[in-house]
Amino acid sequence: MFVLESHLTGEQSRVLAEIRSRAEQEGLNLFLTGGAMRDMMGGFPIRDLDVTVEGAAIKFAKTLAQSAKAEVIAIDDLRKSAELKFPSGVTASISMARQEHYPKPASKPMVKPATIHEDLRGRDFTINAIALSIGNASRGLLLDPTNGLGDLSCKELRAIGNHALYDDPSRILRLLRLRVRLKFNIDERTWSQYQNVRDAGLASKISSAAWRTELQQIAADPDAGDILKALEDEQLLKLISPALSGAKLNLPGFQKLQKARQVLPFGSSVPGVAIDWFPLFFATLVEKLTSRERAQVARALELEKPVVESATKLEARAKKAEREIAALKVHRPSALYAVLSKIPMEALLLVLMRSSQRIVLDRVKNYLQKYLPLALEVTEHEVIEAGAQPGTPKFAKLYQRLIATRLDARPKKVVVPEPPPPPPPPQGRRTGSFARS
Repeated sequence: MFVLESHLTGEQSRVLAEIRSRAEQEGLNLFLTGGAMRDMMGGFPIRDLDVTVEGAAIKFAKTLAQSAKAEVIAIDDLRKSAELKFPSGVTASISMARQEHYPKPASKPMVKPATIHEDLRGRDFTINAIALSIGNASRGLLLDPTNGLGDLSCKELRAIGNHALYDDPSRILRLLRLRVRLKFNIDERTWSQYQNVRDAGLASKISSAAWRTELQQIAADPDAGDILKALEDEQLLKLISPALSGAKLNLPGFQKLQKARQVLPFGSSVPGVAIDWFPLFFATLVEKLTSRERAQVARALELEKPVVESATKLEARAKKAEREIAALKVHRPSALYAVLSKIPMEALLLVLMRSSQRIVLDRVKNYLQKYLPLALEVTEHEVIEAGAQPGTPKFAKLYQRLIATRLDARPKKVVVPEPPPPPPPPQGRRTGSFARS
């Protein structure tokens, strides 16, 4: 539990506490599983909270969303899971502990409720089959039935069963993504299974929904370009569209995106700021494609119209932001902060990627690396002490005023004291050979 707390951000810790509290009220056994446990035990930042319950997961997720004022992003009625987005920007997946039986390779699974131990033994890779009980009854109990911790220490990806990739061919996309992201090797038997799946042509049966889910995971990864390159090397991207290959696969654009993410002040993230990575990812992915080819990619992924439009609107917003930033006549950091803080973070990153104006790039970098970290140092407690209560108009105005004061404050000059003069040489009778001479 100490390791868990040390890997969670403040927002993630509060969200997990809300989930635990609601699970206790519902009388459900609750476990942290999947990518969250893999990242925690592997020493990687936890991106999303993956939670498994022994019971009605979708009903629990809806009740939780209502009490925590979270948004239900997606529901999988087949696998009985739901994804929630909380007001702080933290996302959490709530899943039912289940067993999946596939009548034939790449078919629709038959799903039934199961215990957490049965659930873990039926997962894809050993490093994703680790669980931590976070309920009161057995809080802190670690479950690792397939020795995922051993594979984490060996930095190896190993499929749990001999048919794991046959049953669900979309797992080959996850296998390649994790190999690039974690810098792990693939177990020999697992790689042999991968090759057999490819030889059997099962990759062509990966559904649009599975591709969409996988690309959303890639979009949030700082090494998105490297993952796409690995998929291209394995000739998998052409299953989406033949246009996503060769020079039209915008790998230089993803290199720019990777550099832009490095400018963010807190390791490719900003506390309290929810960044929607997919529109930025999709705009970069199709940048070199024609309108017809873009439409073909959107159809292949079965993207809804608002999702496609969000990428188009992002590009227009970035161009507008570039003009606004270039035209600014500011003499104080607070004035620049007031303008740039209203621009979505995705648009600022796109400006960093595509702008050729030095003044624009310098101002965005100053905002992200200097002014934004200073502004985040102002806490709600300081505003309350200054005489305002949260949720009131006075609170918002006073909060912005304290930020402006901190940004515009001149740094104190550090006076370095002069070193004291060296002590005078001792005055005494000479000794030694010179004295005798």
